[in-house]
Amino acid sequence: MCDTLDEGTDPPEGLPMSEPEQHPANWPAWATEPITVVNHDPAWLQQGAYERDQLQQLLAPWLTDDVEHVGSTAVPGLAAKPIIDLQAPIHDLADAETIASVLAPHGWHYVPPELDQRAHRRFFVKVVHDRRAAHLHLMTTASARWRQQLAFRDALRANPDLVRAYAQLKHELARRHEDDREAYTAGKQRFVDNVLALTA
Repeated sequence: MCDTLDEGTDPPEGLPMSEPEQHPANWPAWATEPITVVNHDPAWLQQGAYERDQLQQLLAPWLTDDVEHVGSTAVPGLAAKPIIDLQAPIHDLADAETIASVLAPHGWHYVPPELDQRAHRRFFVKVVHDRRAAHLHLMTTASARWRQQLAFRDALRANPDLVRAYAQLKHELARRHEDDREAYTAGKQRFVDNVLALTA
């Protein structure tokens, strides 16, 4: 899953929930990828800029501000799951279905809200060669999570000590909880809360 403050739910993300598809054997490979944290790749910043610019054009009719590259891949030097996280501010989350039809030809899979279970956002997964390449979080700028994700990213960018500590924590949690996204996310929460407290 993504390395944002809010990692989403267990698989099957982006899949319709007909009875046969609820069985793990029927999920695509990208829906059940294990948690893998790797050392920072400078190419992530370029990839993030590319995805951001493309989404800025595709989502132009709905945007209220700029698309942002967020999460750990947006922080130079920080280890991360190699998935680019982006967030886009839109007027109304009710537009997600229409947006899904625009993004689908570009490899984006819409995760229905009943699967994502995050009321403050609408979530998309970009799949390349059966692997997650990027995540998109549609939000309104009125959402507290919108501000928190930017504050967390910017705090890490400004503090190499936080980057080192967060990388160490994530490597350890990934080793311990490779197949348990909920435990991985819960293990990061205290660190995230502490960093956000510094930005308040």
